[in-house]
Amino acid sequence: MMKSFDRKNHWDKIYNKYESNDVSWYQPTPDTSLDFLKQFSIPVTDKIIDVGGGDSFLVDHLLKLGYKDITVLDISESALNKAKQRLGSKADKVKWIVADAVTFNPDEKYDFWHDCAAFHFLTKEQEIETYINTIQQNINPNGILVIGTFSEQGPKKCSGIEIKQYSETSMTERLHKYFDKIKCITVDHKTPSEIIQSFIFCSFRKL
Repeated sequence: MMKSFDRKNHWDKIYNKYESNDVSWYQPTPDTSLDFLKQFSIPVTDKIIDVGGGDSFLVDHLLKLGYKDITVLDISESALNKAKQRLGSKADKVKWIVADAVTFNPDEKYDFWHDCAAFHFLTKEQEIETYINTIQQNINPNGILVIGTFSEQGPKKCSGIEIKQYSETSMTERLHKYFDKIKCITVDHKTPSEIIQSFIFCSFRKL
């Protein structure tokens, strides 16, 4: 990572500046992510981690569905604080981790690893490799991985930062060493300012 760019500071500033419903990734009901949970019949006792979860509403829905072992990780403490404030006393049922996905060193293994926000911000080969290694080492046998990124038809930047676009082929190739692709879908996300952004979501099972 370039020393001149402070990723943590960048995201804290964004979350301090904007309300939850003003950011491009605002989604009161993250249908795509919830559909993957249903598709794989993830038990409510499974350990779930949402990497780059920020103040996403996925955690609200997971709690409503009765999930009991939820971890939300984000580089921005400001983002996680917003989610905690929104959840009130329910926030105590969630594990909150302030960490960069690249340097995250889990102390437990997960059954369902969800990332709809972090992966496409990793543009350097070493960061991508490190993060994939972290996932494969800390996901249980038969664990499910779901990654959502901007597709090749999506934006080339987000929040002023360069991102890495993916296709079904490039995402599968990136992960094939440790994971077997189950399925990929493209999703058009409408931002609060009515712009359509093209995403690709892929699900994988650990080899």
